[in-house]
Amino acid sequence: MMVMDWEAFAERMATMARDLLAQDSVEATLDRISACAVDIVEGCDAAGILVLHGSRAESLAPTEGLVVRSDRLQERLREGPCFDAARRLDGERVFRIKDFTEPEERWPDFVSEARGLGIGSMMGFLLYTEQENLGALNLYSRHPAAFTKASETAGWLLASHAAVAFSSARTADQLQQALQTRHTIGEAMGILMERLKVSEDDAFALIRRVSQERNVKLRDIARQICESGGIDG
Repeated sequence: MMVMDWEAFAERMATMARDLLAQDSVEATLDRISACAVDIVEGCDAAGILVLHGSRAESLAPTEGLVVRSDRLQERLREGPCFDAARRLDGERVFRIKDFTEPEERWPDFVSEARGLGIGSMMGFLLYTEQENLGALNLYSRHPAAFTKASETAGWLLASHAAVAFSSARTADQLQQALQTRHTIGEAMGILMERLKVSEDDAFALIRRVSQERNVKLRDIARQICESGGIDG
């Protein structure tokens, strides 16, 4: 029986946590999370992140097409461990199907069809912080009973670090977008002030009015002004 080297494992987790926070974009962070799952969790052949938008499932950072196919199947059937983890049903944070060759009472339709995808076993972990639920980290193996108790522990620790990194990256991305939008609007206001000889308040009021009339976001109207030098139409 294989004995886990917990000291070495702890060092790998610490290195991984720093690495996740060092990524320079949301996409890079998610890609690194999935790659770490395959690298760190014993038995994991493929990984990805499932995010739900109402009843629609979105596959993020899949390491293989298998992940996307599984997500689509769960979306169509509206059942499965990852689908339930993302919805945080019954307050559970870890979901697992040990062996796809055996009957499954909880997700019978999913297991029956997923056998044809080549899935042998899988786990789903809720990604969450105190402020928000972010989706689910999903781990797949092509072999039945591939995930051990140590695998589940590693997956849960990875999911905990991943949620913090995901949330931080998304917050940084939103801040960057907000700063960019502010800069673009300011530049558009300057163009209108110069061309129309109006005040700063009047320039902003004009951009806002056009945005409302055309039902187009303020930043998009501002971008059009920057690109064309004025308001078209």
